[in-house]
Amino acid sequence: MSSSNVIELIKVLRNRTGAGMMDCKKALEETNMDIEKACDWLREKGIAKAVKKASRVAAEGLTVVLNEKSKHAAIVLEVNCETDFVARGELFADLVNQTVALLLEEQPKDIEEAKELTKDLFLDASVKIGEKLDLRRFEIVHYEEGEGIGTYIHMGGKISTIVVLDKENPELARGLAMHIAANNPSYIEESEIPAETIEHEKAIQLEASKKDEKLQGKPLPVLEKIIEGKVKKVLSEQTLLDQTYLLDGENSVKSVLDKAGIKVKKFIRYQVGDGIEKRSDNFVDEVMKEMK
Repeated sequence: MSSSNVIELIKVLRNRTGAGMMDCKKALEETNMDIEKACDWLREKGIAKAVKKASRVAAEGLTVVLNEKSKHAAIVLEVNCETDFVARGELFADLVNQTVALLLEEQPKDIEEAKELTKDLFLDASVKIGEKLDLRRFEIVHYEEGEGIGTYIHMGGKISTIVVLDKENPELARGLAMHIAANNPSYIEESEIPAETIEHEKAIQLEASKKDEKLQGKPLPVLEKIIEGKVKKVLSEQTLLDQTYLLDGENSVKSVLDKAGIKVKKFIRYQVGDGIEKRSDNFVDEVMKEMK
C-alpha cells in the first residue's frame, strides 16, 4: 500500500477514535490495514492504557449539577481527569454531561453502582482522551412539591452547588446557591457543628492565647470568655446562617431567610479536587516518558 493511502487511513482512524497518530499507525500495522479491526485494537490498548495509568493522580476535572423538576430530584457530581487542558475540552465535557444525565435517570444507590453504570462511557472516553478518568463522587437530592431548589455552576464547572429550601423562592434559592459557591460554608447552623470540632478550635485558641501578650495576666473567667468569643467567631464563618449574604453585603443569611419566612433544609457544594493531593510532575519529563 502506498504511503499516501496509509496516511489517509491514519487520518480516518484518528477521526474515528481520537487516538494519537503513532498509535493509529501501529494499530493499522497490527491489523493488516483493517480500519474496523484497528478500532478494536485501539480500544483494547486504550483499556490497557487506562489500567496502566491507575497510579496517576486525577485531580483536575469538572463538577456539574442537574435538576429534573418532573422527578423532584437534582444531582451534583464530580468527574476527574489529570490535566486542566483535558478538563476544558469538548470530549471531557461530553463525558460529564452524559454521566450526569444517566445517573439522574437511573439513580444508583452508591458510587460503586454508579461506576458500573458508566463504565463503558469512561472506557470509551479514556481511549480517546488518553488520561486517567474517574467518577469521584455524586449525590442525588430529592425534594417535595412546594419546596424550593437552587443550583449554580461556577467557573464552567470548577464549583457546583445545590440548596433546598422549605418553600419555593427561585430568586432567593439561586442567590443562596451562588453564596454557597463563593463562601464555602460547612454547616447550616451552629447546632450542626460536631462537639469535637468545637473542642479542637478551643484548643487552638487556648494555645494562641498563651502567646498573646495582651492576654497575659487576665483572670481565668475573663480569659475563658475571650476564648469562647474567638471560637464562636471562627466557627460562625463556617456556618451559612451566620455569614453575610453575598447578594446583600450587609445582612446575615439568617436575617434574609427570616424576612422571607424560609428555611434552608440542605445544601451541597462540590469543588474540583477537594481533598485530592495533586502531583507536580514536570510536563516535559512526562512527555519524554510517553515518547519512550
